[in-house]
Amino acid sequence: MVESTFKDHRGEHRLFAGRAAIASTLVVAALLAVVAKLAHLQIESHEHFSTLSQDNRVKIEPLPPTRGLIYDANGVLLAENYPSYSLDITLEKVEDLDATIAELAKIVRIEEVDRQRFERLRKQRRRFEGVPIRTNLNQEEVARVAVNSHRFPGVDIGAALLRSYPLGEHTAHVLGYVGRINEEEIKRIDASDYAGTNYIGKGGVEKAHEELLHGHVGHQQVEVNAKGRVSRVLESQPPDPGRDLRLFLDIKLQQQAALALGDNRGAVVAIDPRSGGVLAMVSRPSFDPNPVVEGIGSEEYGALRDSPDTPLFNRAVRGQYPPGSTVKPFVGLGGLETGVVGAGSGKYCPGFYQLPNHSHRYRDWKKTGHGHTDASKAIIESCDVFFYSLAHTMGVDALQDYLKHFRFGKKTGVDLLGERSGIRPSREWKRSRRG
Repeated sequence: MVESTFKDHRGEHRLFAGRAAIASTLVVAALLAVVAKLAHLQIESHEHFSTLSQDNRVKIEPLPPTRGLIYDANGVLLAENYPSYSLDITLEKVEDLDATIAELAKIVRIEEVDRQRFERLRKQRRRFEGVPIRTNLNQEEVARVAVNSHRFPGVDIGAALLRSYPLGEHTAHVLGYVGRINEEEIKRIDASDYAGTNYIGKGGVEKAHEELLHGHVGHQQVEVNAKGRVSRVLESQPPDPGRDLRLFLDIKLQQQAALALGDNRGAVVAIDPRSGGVLAMVSRPSFDPNPVVEGIGSEEYGALRDSPDTPLFNRAVRGQYPPGSTVKPFVGLGGLETGVVGAGSGKYCPGFYQLPNHSHRYRDWKKTGHGHTDASKAIIESCDVFFYSLAHTMGVDALQDYLKHFRFGKKTGVDLLGERSGIRPSREWKRSRRG
């Protein structure tokens, strides 16, 4: 006996139609959602995403200006620029920084001082800016990095012009030097004008004339590919290079002055009386500024800073010393002006001077004395005793008031920062300094 099965075609049709309607509704809803999202992205948010797209494709890069050169009065180059290559790491493009540096150290030499400088600089830079882990790469090192560049995403070879001082310690205190911009300097400079620039004047002419020497930054719009590499330049505004400076300084005279000082501590300054230009300004001991440009290690800097010879101290503009014999003509003029001494009146010089009611003898440079001496002879022979006596007769108040007219005890206004005023002894000065 065969069992007969009857199907409910109408029920199956209703079930299928219901499922198809649900599926169609879901498809239409999904399509509507896609269309709504597309409308939002392409119409409502078009400007926003267009800008993001443009920013991903087009980058604005700073073009740092070339720093101005410095020459002496005869055209001898005192401060120049030379091309240098650095190994830069862009932090946002590197996944494992320690591993990357370790691998790089197998290709090029990376010392502890390089790591310390890198750690210091990375705190000052934004994550999309390159930070040098090594500087002054030679051609062989550049080639080794270039061959292995595919292994190091976010690592690039940077090119820049570095400062050099051909005459080293002979110009260190006059020119100063440039160094990397620190956190304090970042707060006071125009950051936009130093985009792409790592260095700033740290002393001497370099710091005093920073604005002229630095120039103004330029910019260029570049198109980059998916890997962030520049494919072409779209627009460029070139930088304004810094101005070259020609000083009054005569480097031959500068070197002769340094030679005359030898290993002694002291300063020599030669000024042209017609123009006021500084022909020579030597402070000894000195130091070589070239290693300081890139940043020397803490030990090397500590040795300079803590040296008993104080080579970093500029004795020419910051040293305060008793006035020498150059003050004598002004004391003599003061005596004549106030009538304390006449043009023909004189004094006998036995080779020493004693204050009234005092036994101490103040010696003249000439042990045998100058004999009878008037104002003219006293200036010609630089007689100490004559001016000791004249100064005592004038009195400290009249003397210092008269010297004030010739700006003794005032700053000269030389265009070097950090100058200290000279000493013009007075009652107040002696009480405060000598008690």
